Amino acid sequence: MKYNRTYNFSAGPAMMPEPVLEEIAAEMLNYRGSGMCVMEMSHRSKVFQQIRDEAEADLRRLMGIPDNYKVLFIQGGGTVQFAMVAMNLMKNGLACYVETGAWSKKAIAEAKKYGEVKIVASSADKNFSYIPDCSGLDIPENADYVYICENETINGTTYFNLPDTKGKVLVSDQSSMFLSRPCDVEKYGLIWAGVQKNVGPAGMAVVIIREDLLRDDLPGFVPTYMSYKTHADNDSLYNTPNCWAIYCCGKVFRYLLDNGGLEAMNARNEEKAKILYDFLDGSKLFTGAVVKEDRSLMNVPFVTPSKEQDADVVAASKAAGFDNLKGHKSVGGLRASIYNAMPREGVEALVEFLKKYEAEHA
Repeated sequence: MKYNRTYNFSAGPAMMPEPVLEEIAAEMLNYRGSGMCVMEMSHRSKVFQQIRDEAEADLRRLMGIPDNYKVLFIQGGGTVQFAMVAMNLMKNGLACYVETGAWSKKAIAEAKKYGEVKIVASSADKNFSYIPDCSGLDIPENADYVYICENETINGTTYFNLPDTKGKVLVSDQSSMFLSRPCDVEKYGLIWAGVQKNVGPAGMAVVIIREDLLRDDLPGFVPTYMSYKTHADNDSLYNTPNCWAIYCCGKVFRYLLDNGGLEAMNARNEEKAKILYDFLDGSKLFTGAVVKEDRSLMNVPFVTPSKEQDADVVAASKAAGFDNLKGHKSVGGLRASIYNAMPREGVEALVEFLKKYEAEHA
C-alpha cells in the first residue's frame, strides 16, 4: 500500500529512508520468523544479540572504524552526552570548547558543572553565522580535550577543516551530520551522535570512543550508567538498551552500505544542498543566514525581510504540503533540514514553492 508522504524538513526527529521504513513495517509483527516484534523481544535473546552485533559491524564497515575504538549504543540524546563527555574525560578538570552555536553553548554550560571550561574560539560576535579559525588555538598543556559541535543544527554551520588541537583529544558532536559524508575516525578521540536527526528514531546516541579513554578511576559521583566503560565492558547491554532504536539504526546502516556508502551520500548531499543554496543566493526575498564557506549540507537556515513574513511563509508551506520549515524558537526565521533521507525531489519541490511565493509577494 502506498501512502502520501510529506516532505518533512524537521531537524529531528526527521525523515528516514522509505525502503527502510517498508522493511521495518514488513517485520513489525514477526521479525525473521521469531514470532515477535523487536519491541517485544528480550535484549538478552540470541535474536536481539544478532541485531546488535550486525548493527555494530555495519557501522564499523561504513565508517572504517579502527579496532581500538569501541562502538556504544547509549540511551538518551545530546543532553546526556553533554554530561557524559565531561564526567568521563575531565581528568585534570580543564576542557577547551569551541563555541559555534546553540548546541555547543549547551555543551559548555553542562561541562562547567564538572570542571573548568575554556572557550578557545567563538563565532558569537556574528550571531554564530560562521566557523571561527581553529588553526592556532590557545590550548593549555593540561587540557583534557577539545570539544566541537561539528554541525550546528540550529545555526546551520559546519566544519570543513577540523581544529588543530595541539595533540589533545578531539571530541565531536556529529549529531546532525552523522553518516552524511566520509569521516576519518582516527582524527578523533570520541565521536557521538544523537540518532534522531540523520539515522533513526529518537532516544539514543551512538558513541565511538578510543579505548584508552575508557576509565576505571572515575570520581564517585559519576553514576554507573554514565560511565562509558560500563557500556564498553557490556557491549551496550549493561541494562535494557533502546532495542528499537538499535534495530532501526542497523537497518539504516545497511541501507547506506547498499547504496554506495558515505562517499555516495556526500555526493548526493552536496547536490541537494547546491539546489537550495543556489536559489537563496539568487533570491531577492530570501537570504541565507550563514557565510558560504561554512554552510551546512544538512541544515539550511534562511530568512525573509521580516518576522511576520517568515511566519507567513511557514503557514503557506504547510498549506502546500511541506512540514517543519519554521526556524528554531531560539533564532526564528526558516530552516530546511535536508538529511540523507530527504530525496532530491523534495528539495526541488521546496525551491519551486519558494520561487512561486517570491513571485507572488514581490
